[in-house]
Amino acid sequence: MEAAMGLMRRMPPKHSETALSALLSLLPHHSSDLLSQVDQPLQILCDLECGKEFILCEYNRDADSYRSPWSNKYHPQLEDGPYPSPELRKLEIEANEVFAIYRDQYYEGGISSVYMWEDDNEGFVACFLIKKDGSKTAQGRRGYLEEGAWDAIHVIEVGPEEEGNAHYCLTSTIMLSLTTDNESSGTFSLSGSIRRQMNMDLSTEEGHLCNMGKMIEEMEGKLRNSLDQVYFGKTKEMVCTLRPPSEVVMRLPDS
Repeated sequence: MEAAMGLMRRMPPKHSETALSALLSLLPHHSSDLLSQVDQPLQILCDLECGKEFILCEYNRDADSYRSPWSNKYHPQLEDGPYPSPELRKLEIEANEVFAIYRDQYYEGGISSVYMWEDDNEGFVACFLIKKDGSKTAQGRRGYLEEGAWDAIHVIEVGPEEEGNAHYCLTSTIMLSLTTDNESSGTFSLSGSIRRQMNMDLSTEEGHLCNMGKMIEEMEGKLRNSLDQVYFGKTKEMVCTLRPPSEVVMRLPDS
């Protein structure tokens, strides 16, 4: 299992689904652990009742059905699937509305979904998901990318409220892949993932949703900076070292 997880951490996100399928065939007795621990590129399904798309993941799946955050129904239909309590469902609806605004402001489009469920410690867990297709044939407004995808997964464990405070544990994963194929940039492919965790004890005076939103906003800022410095910064440094731009190539004087 440790070797399998190490392999998946080194696998480009665009190939993770194929690699996971192969591992499930090789290690069927570890299938539940692999499916719960390996993050895969997010998939989309349309809720025909509401006419809205929602994101599929392990956190809204039961058997082969997925619960829509819009209608609160499983697709395909499932009779005995788990549902959040009425109070948590109300918070889930509000979170989806607020997170859609956040998505449009920061991502200029894309698809978002929020799912919530009770845990065994008298608290609850919330999963915030964003998928943005940045290819020029989809939602890429600048038209530079032949293929491009940004998948963000934020899972927040919220502890029981004590004396007006609650403990929040946020685990965030970003999966990025992009490919260019044009005359100006040539053919180039880059993909990778990054995961970070944050723990905070916060007052619940302004509500759980406000606290979770601030944590996600702060974490996404840190992850974007890390991706910019590590993936793009290091790649640019290596390319410029191997193939220096003509204007900065030093010419030796004639002897």
